Amino acid sequence: MKKTLIISILIVLLAAGCSTLAGQSPEGQPIEITDSTGHEVTLDGVPERIAIAGKATIMVQDAIYLYQDAAQKVVALENRNQSAFSFLPVVDPGINEKEIFAKNAGPEQIAATQPELVILKSFMADQLGEPLEQLGIPVVYLDLETPEAFYQDISVLGQVFGKPDRADEIIGFYQERVSRVEELVSDVGQDQKPRVLIIQYSDSGGEVAFKVPPVSWLQTSMVEISGGSPVWKDLEISGGWIVVSLEQIAAWDPDQIYLIDYAGNASAIKTDLMDNLIWDNLRSVQDGQLYAFGYDFYSWDQPDTRWILGLQWMATKIHPDLTGEIDIMEEVIAFYTTLYNLDTEVIDLEILPNLTGDLP
Repeated sequence: MKKTLIISILIVLLAAGCSTLAGQSPEGQPIEITDSTGHEVTLDGVPERIAIAGKATIMVQDAIYLYQDAAQKVVALENRNQSAFSFLPVVDPGINEKEIFAKNAGPEQIAATQPELVILKSFMADQLGEPLEQLGIPVVYLDLETPEAFYQDISVLGQVFGKPDRADEIIGFYQERVSRVEELVSDVGQDQKPRVLIIQYSDSGGEVAFKVPPVSWLQTSMVEISGGSPVWKDLEISGGWIVVSLEQIAAWDPDQIYLIDYAGNASAIKTDLMDNLIWDNLRSVQDGQLYAFGYDFYSWDQPDTRWILGLQWMATKIHPDLTGEIDIMEEVIAFYTTLYNLDTEVIDLEILPNLTGDLP
């Protein structure tokens, strides 16, 4: 009898140990995290109250909501441009019951919501992260700007939510699709790569401008992974999008142009540009290679969770002869069912009607 009892206890202990080895944090145990910026933080346990604040919150919030627990644990977030409230109600029906910070909320306003953790975009460290930590509030930063940083950030969120297996599932979803694109275009030589330009349209203050991203940002990686050659790569750009002249665009005369508008109007802007005599002189416009970037609630080009849709979509445009097996509409459905746990009825009602850009 004693021998049987001892064996049973050992089995229970072994099972508990396996759970810990698999990465499941025991309840109440401290969690030591080093995020993708190298910032180290120790949490008392899996946080029950999480706040999202600072600039670029859509990238942060959409990554957090890859974990179903976010709907219960996120208690406050900041309402900014590309508002959270266009998408998050689909995955969090209680979003309007949460504390909504005014734009550029300060550390005292955030602290008043009593968060156990605040999650920020990495460039907010000096402006907001350090003051929060001085108030004794733990902060984790997400970078998200490259595929590698994105994977590490997803792993960090797996620690935050105590869901390392879910982190592995999410990362696997992305890596499988990146690998497929890389394999499909692997035999493309440098001289066979279309010269690609990604530009963001802006009409701030009524003044129209076109901008290109820094070389280190995700947009450049997306072009290169898809088998294209980014024409702006030799520009010295740091700090953010930079305005380029029409003369510069004409000098590049790229094979393809991908047009971004974060207000969701890229398709209408593309139509206007095609009727413009100046743009009509560009080879890409003449050849029908000016594309409005894929978009649903947000543009698919930025370091939001949707970059994997943008990557696959670009690959089908850059090398349509090599990527016929990629069905973008199937990928949209797989994205929302696997990553956000939405059923097909919700996708039909809430997601598909929002698709714009040069999609099938």
